[in-house]
Parts: sequence; C-alpha cells; structure tokens
Amino acid sequence: MRTVGLKVLKNKLAEYVRIAAAGERVLISDRDRVVAELVPPEPGRAEMVGDAVLASLVREGVVTPPLTPGRGLGVEHPRGGTLAGVLAELDRDRGDR
Repeated sequence: MRTVGLKVLKNKLAEYVRIAAAGERVLISDRDRVVAELVPPEPGRAEMVGDAVLASLVREGVVTPPLTPGRGLGVEHPRGGTLAGVLAELDRDRGDR
C-alpha cells in the first residue's frame, strides 16, 4: 500500500491511477490525514464505463433490465411516428433554413 499527498497526486495522477489499476491500494493524504483511497476495480466489474454505470443503476433499482433479452425498445414518436419518420421530418425542417 502506498500513500501520497494531494499536491504530489495532482502532479502525478496518471502514475498513481496506473498503480491502482495494477492492483495496489493508494492512500491519499492531506496534511498527514487520510482523506481518500484509490483502489483497483472490484473483481467482476465491467471494463467499459457505460456497462459499469448501467450495472450499478440496475443494482440500485433505478433501472430495470428487460424481461426478454434481445428485443428492441420499440420506442415510438409521441405522435405515433417512427424514429426514421421523425429523423426525416427533422431533416426536412433543417433543409428549409
């Protein structure tokens, strides 16, 4: 385990992130007081940020995964149109300018 002060961390952030990514815990101090920890990702954590955020939202109950995998959302325009129709309408509107 390493310890680094805020001032040094600010100047060498990339180095300490690489250390944590390699599996080592880094204590961050401010005036000889531990204020935070930089830790490696938990085992099983998704590598891509979007996947990790989505998994976290599902765990917190903010998002519910679909019951049938592989089906699209089937989102329609509020006026009953399709996405393709809405985009075509948007292109026509922009062409008028």
